Amino acid sequence: MNRITGMSLSPEITFYEERNFQGRSYECMNDCNDMSSYLAHCRSCRVESGCWMIYETSSFMGTQYFLRRGEYPEFMRMGMSDIRSCRLIPMYRGNYRVRIYERDNFGGQMHEMMDDCDSIMDRYRMSECNSCHVMDGHWLMYEQPHYRGRMSYFSPGEYRSFSNMGYRFMSIRRITDVC
Repeated sequence: MNRITGMSLSPEITFYEERNFQGRSYECMNDCNDMSSYLAHCRSCRVESGCWMIYETSSFMGTQYFLRRGEYPEFMRMGMSDIRSCRLIPMYRGNYRVRIYERDNFGGQMHEMMDDCDSIMDRYRMSECNSCHVMDGHWLMYEQPHYRGRMSYFSPGEYRSFSNMGYRFMSIRRITDVC
């Protein structure tokens, strides 16, 4: 812990078996593919530093939720019953750039973005986004306009088919230096 600011210097998240930070705990500083060997279940957490994605099932699958520094006393309020894996989102301070496509396999309309978009329908007249190429930065994509509904995290790379993942996205937000 940094004595001057009172903040942890490395990314840190602590998970608890019960709501309101009760029961056994597990402290994590990196990705964790499966928490079942540490906790029977996970119902609350505290994020000391860093940005994290938490997942309802192991191997970074299932419903996911973005967390930044703060306390999360009950995952049920966020629509998640249990947490089985987590992923640290690396700090990034460069440019942001993503190409979104209307159809799978980079088909249909394409638009290059460098900033947030609360509704791809309003901005680009696209009913949905079904594939993308993240060139720079880390992004969150949401199923509904105005950053609502289920979300997914995307790091740099090519994503050819959201329908295979069970998603169709309608709004997009950069993960900026808010972590």
